[in-house]
Amino acid sequence: MKKSGLLLVVLIVSGWSALSAQDLPATGKPIVFGRSAVALTGPWKFHIGDDPQWADPSYDDSGWETVDLTPRPGVADPFTGDPHYVPGWTTRGHAGYWGYAWYRIRVAAAAGPGEKLAVMADGVDDGYQVFAQGQLLGSNGEFRAGKYPVVYFPQPAMFVLPGAPALSASGPQPQVLAFRVWMGPVRLSHHTFTGGMHYAPLLGESGAIAEQTHIAWLELVRHYAFSGLLCGVFLLLTLVAASLILFDRSDRVYLWVAAAILLATIREIAFSLANWTHLVSIREFFIFLEGFLLPLSISLWAMVWWIWFQLRRPSWIPPAIAALTGLDMVCELAGENVFYGISPSLSLVAHAASGAVRLGLVALLVYIVARGIREQGKEGWLVLPAAVLMLFAQFQSELISLRLHGTFIVFGTIVFYTEAAELALAAAIALLLLRRLLLSLGRQRQMALDIKQAQELQQVLIPRERPPIPGLEIETEYRPAREVGGDFFQIVEHPSDGSVLIVAGDVAGKGLKAGMMVALLVGAIRTATDASFDPGFVLDVLNRRLQRRGDSQATCLALRIGKNGEATLANAGHLAPYLNGEPVGMEGALPLGLMEGAEFPVRDFQLGEGDRLVLMSDGIAEAMDERRELFGFERVDALLRTGPTAAEVAETAERWGQEDDITVLSITLTARMEAVVV
Repeated sequence: MKKSGLLLVVLIVSGWSALSAQDLPATGKPIVFGRSAVALTGPWKFHIGDDPQWADPSYDDSGWETVDLTPRPGVADPFTGDPHYVPGWTTRGHAGYWGYAWYRIRVAAAAGPGEKLAVMADGVDDGYQVFAQGQLLGSNGEFRAGKYPVVYFPQPAMFVLPGAPALSASGPQPQVLAFRVWMGPVRLSHHTFTGGMHYAPLLGESGAIAEQTHIAWLELVRHYAFSGLLCGVFLLLTLVAASLILFDRSDRVYLWVAAAILLATIREIAFSLANWTHLVSIREFFIFLEGFLLPLSISLWAMVWWIWFQLRRPSWIPPAIAALTGLDMVCELAGENVFYGISPSLSLVAHAASGAVRLGLVALLVYIVARGIREQGKEGWLVLPAAVLMLFAQFQSELISLRLHGTFIVFGTIVFYTEAAELALAAAIALLLLRRLLLSLGRQRQMALDIKQAQELQQVLIPRERPPIPGLEIETEYRPAREVGGDFFQIVEHPSDGSVLIVAGDVAGKGLKAGMMVALLVGAIRTATDASFDPGFVLDVLNRRLQRRGDSQATCLALRIGKNGEATLANAGHLAPYLNGEPVGMEGALPLGLMEGAEFPVRDFQLGEGDRLVLMSDGIAEAMDERRELFGFERVDALLRTGPTAAEVAETAERWGQEDDITVLSITLTARMEAVVV
């Protein structure tokens, strides 16, 4: 390091385990430094428990344990691989202990003129307060009287010592540094080498310690940079997965995948915030992570594959997943002892129960994937690698307890095996989603082609142009609400007696299914008219055709108009026609397809020259505006009394707000020599 003209003189005493903190060595040569720092490896005096008097420099700590923070060869931080790591108090005869403990050391140190000493601490489980000569310098964490401290993941912190005594003829004057450390029970459930100091604090001139603290912060950020990268990758994949629903709204799996990846994103964000900031305490992090995120993550992925493979049986699996998830949350919170009120024995039982519950969730997930492989073959095998990686990534706590939670270093950045598995999972999921989307788009293109062909078929079945019929002026308007409509009509002229049969109806439902039913009914009408033009007979034929076709239903009316204007009307639940603006009275009747052998009312009446019949579907009355107000029959009655054309009726309903297929037929009796079709 760059040297300055200032001198830092440090003499570490308490070098012999037999000496107490107030003993000074009989001899010792001061070490003279420039702008530098020295590691306080000890020996330190250590004692579990808590007593405010232990900060007093005159307190006799000769009966305390002696701790050396000198790194031992072959021992390294299990997470970062740092060889300067020292195992905590749980490896030195205090296994299972959580709470307060004190470290004390006597140092003889002095800074040069105008300079101050400072100490930097890092890698302490979990929080601590620093005292110099009994004076509190600061803390890492929030220590409140009568309450458990609020502590955070280890982060480097610097504490400036008060003005040190000047150098005397015999050397620097001694000072006692004391660390009051507190560790919560959560750490105990994650590894067996925790507790207290893992790195020797640094003592030096304040400027040098500030530089060391800055370097330590840069290393901390670099250590966990991969978690920050995962946040971005997972967030991007979440947005991509959620946006795929716009291409295929029928496939809910995209939203489930997005939810599962979003949970991983939140976990990585929480992990980064916990390591880099004091926004998330250790307690909050583990309540959030172990109590909620991890159980939810496993259950969400189980549901992802359940929906991915479109499984329906056994139906108890989704409720079982939900129940096990809730039970796992309770067991995890109890096992982590995040509320500090659970006995160690109960915590162990809760941990064991949590493991059993998770194995149950794993068993369900394995069963789901196995069913998917059995039923879908190739698709299931493609999912298997992603499912295995997901399982590996979710069992972080269990891997830690088995000491399998390893890491590898890439350009100074720590990459946990579980994080690498999560990144590989993200890549696998991205490929699976891309493949599923391409297959879905292919199905949509095929469906669009089917709809186009159905449209073309419907245009053939319900032609827009037809030859003129002598004595009748016929207007037709057909405006489907979708590409393929469920309304239909047929106008059939008798080959010999000059009569005309008009059949109009409305199939239940919309879209392609309704369009196919229209094709069936139109074909049946053509078949029936080969045998008879009797309206009742035609409705009987159509009713029989719809029998035993599930929920297939249709309203329909058949109207026969003879050459002299005599009319016969049969109705099967359809809207009655309007004669000269007034509805034709008829008995009510069931729609087609509801009951075998149903009887449909028939009415005979006479049309005179100029009389006008209007047949329409319920799409006119059911038109709805932006206020959700129906057009209604009152407006229909008022509109038809004005004598509008069929096109005007349809346009009025469209402007109001079309909700259903619109069909309007207007039939006017003219002189027999006329023949007009519009």
